[in-house]
Amino acid sequence: MMVPKHIGIILDGNRRFAKARGMPSFKGHEEGAKTVEKLFDWAKELDIRELTLYTLSTENLKREKTELDFLFKLIKKLFSKFKDDKRVDKYKIKVRIIGKLSLLPKDVQKILEEVQKKTSTNNNYIINFCIAYGGRLELLEAIKKLKGKREITEKDITNSLWLSSEPDLIIRTGNVKRLSNFLPWQSVYSEFIFLDKMWPEFTKKDLIACIKEFESRKRNFGK
Repeated sequence: MMVPKHIGIILDGNRRFAKARGMPSFKGHEEGAKTVEKLFDWAKELDIRELTLYTLSTENLKREKTELDFLFKLIKKLFSKFKDDKRVDKYKIKVRIIGKLSLLPKDVQKILEEVQKKTSTNNNYIINFCIAYGGRLELLEAIKKLKGKREITEKDITNSLWLSSEPDLIIRTGNVKRLSNFLPWQSVYSEFIFLDKMWPEFTKKDLIACIKEFESRKRNFGK
């Protein structure tokens, strides 16, 4: 099986998962977080070297305060686990946060920065969490860095982004077929797969099926 080196996933459908089951929306987010934790093992077993997970967008930050407070609490809980997760050291997983951390509460920033620092020397696997992330904001910030430069190349822009690597495959759960401001620069030659399943329902079997679908496609990068 030809496994993509880098997979991006838009973790969509947590709230609809909960609603369909008559549960409060926060329960959907909790179940979605459990799927993220399982994803660590699946990625290791399938030898996926890099994952980029669309976790919390800049648009999500406009949601009601009660939901945001719960999401921030859940993020702190999840990343506190990562600090002591034996898999992180055993598999040498580097955890990176992609986004504008200054938009987050100070206590959330603190735990995210701690996990990044602790895993910064790991290099076998990379998991990028897009938190307080928006693709247009990322491009805007890159342009600001390049202000005053006489000639700008594609490489200059790529190197100025929060994330310079490009996913081979992008998966979106939740039965929605759009990128929603996720990696607009990096995704130009990514393959896309959209699933009807909500994120909490996503399984290892689904991931394998997506990889097999990716394997069946011919990628010629416009050539």
